[in-house]
Amino acid sequence: MTLVLKINPQDPEVKKIQQAAGILKNGGLVVYPTDTIYGLGCDIFNKPAITKIYQLKKREKQKPLSILCFDLKQASQYALIPDYSFRIMKQNLPGPFTFILKAKSITPENFLAQNKTVGIRIPDNKICLELAKQLNNPIITTSLNISGEQVMTSPGQLSLEMKNKIDLIIDAGFLPQEASTVVDLTQLPPQIIRQGKGIINS
Repeated sequence: MTLVLKINPQDPEVKKIQQAAGILKNGGLVVYPTDTIYGLGCDIFNKPAITKIYQLKKREKQKPLSILCFDLKQASQYALIPDYSFRIMKQNLPGPFTFILKAKSITPENFLAQNKTVGIRIPDNKICLELAKQLNNPIITTSLNISGEQVMTSPGQLSLEMKNKIDLIIDAGFLPQEASTVVDLTQLPPQIIRQGKGIINS
């Protein structure tokens, strides 16, 4: 049975966050709010859980997934962040952006792009940041939807089939259907790959 938790978005309850982090540590799939849309995630070091996400979303294996970090220090452990990239990220994070960077060798390859890049998210949302902090690993982050279909604005839109394969839902109610802005920082000048909620401050 899927566990549903309501967590205070302004002051997340520590015990509930620890409970959610424990589910991630044990290989569970978790739905959580971000500053844009709902994310579907797992621990980045749990390969079976990552496989489940691809299967659940019916997503092609060659399509990469992004990771959610709780701060830039954690992000720098998993991605190469040159000085110019660091300045841009520091000006815009936490915020509704996904920054594409070269992955470090510590980052598992089973969800990376073919060119060994990784998308980094540090959302302006206390719940998911505290979750990543308690887990002490980045969290896989991808939109809550079947690939190619519209993203879901509420966990209530989940089909019974999808819901039964998810271990925890952190329900924050309705979230607008607006994804993050994706910025490729491996190029100079940086390239906006997808314009979403955020307006980049450079």
